[in-house]
Amino acid sequence: MKNKMLTAAEAVSVIKDGDTIAVGGFLGTGSPEILLDALVAQGTKHLTLIANDGGMRDDNPYTGGRHKGVAKLIANGQVDHIIASHVGVNPDIFAGMSAGTLKCTLVPQGSLAEKLRAAGAGLGGVLTPTGLGTPVEEGKRIIEIEGVDYLLELPLKPKVSLIRADYCDKFGNFTMLKATKTFNHVMAMAGEIVIVAAEKVFEIGEKDPDFYQVSGVYVDMIVEGEEPWQI
Repeated sequence: MKNKMLTAAEAVSVIKDGDTIAVGGFLGTGSPEILLDALVAQGTKHLTLIANDGGMRDDNPYTGGRHKGVAKLIANGQVDHIIASHVGVNPDIFAGMSAGTLKCTLVPQGSLAEKLRAAGAGLGGVLTPTGLGTPVEEGKRIIEIEGVDYLLELPLKPKVSLIRADYCDKFGNFTMLKATKTFNHVMAMAGEIVIVAAEKVFEIGEKDPDFYQVSGVYVDMIVEGEEPWQI
């Protein structure tokens, strides 16, 4: 069996300038911080970032004085385009948009999850009424079914998905606790290459299979030592 265990630096070395990546988390909760730190240290540029949000800056009272989640990548100038649902708590995004250095595509949160799930499930897209009559529909096909209009939302397929888990085994079966679940499951489905950062890694068979929520068939690389979860 392939050894999937790597250091954070080794794992993120597969990410190259110009790649599209997906990062789990909701304002940092459920984000793989050790992978993000390694990617900042690597300095990869011109990324397209798929995330629920823009993370939180170090001046936010809830972050303990450091950037949280994908805010690290944005503050370091590594992202050219962010595809997200909620960017309102990170002023760096608005500054980049105003300066013309950062493109922001807003996607309704449910649609974002479904676009990722569609990529993982091999679907050609999903139909949703969400966004009709708003700027969200611009440039998209509208399909009528039984007299009802729907937007065709196409799949989102990142090259690399960066995922956080509380527990994982050496095959990659993993478990996420409480609010850390966020987008991690659908991003693991969607990614061409999937890297999981886990607090604790168990031997295969050490835990009952039902202990794990997501199959390790999605996972290509595992990094142990993720920070303990906190709000």
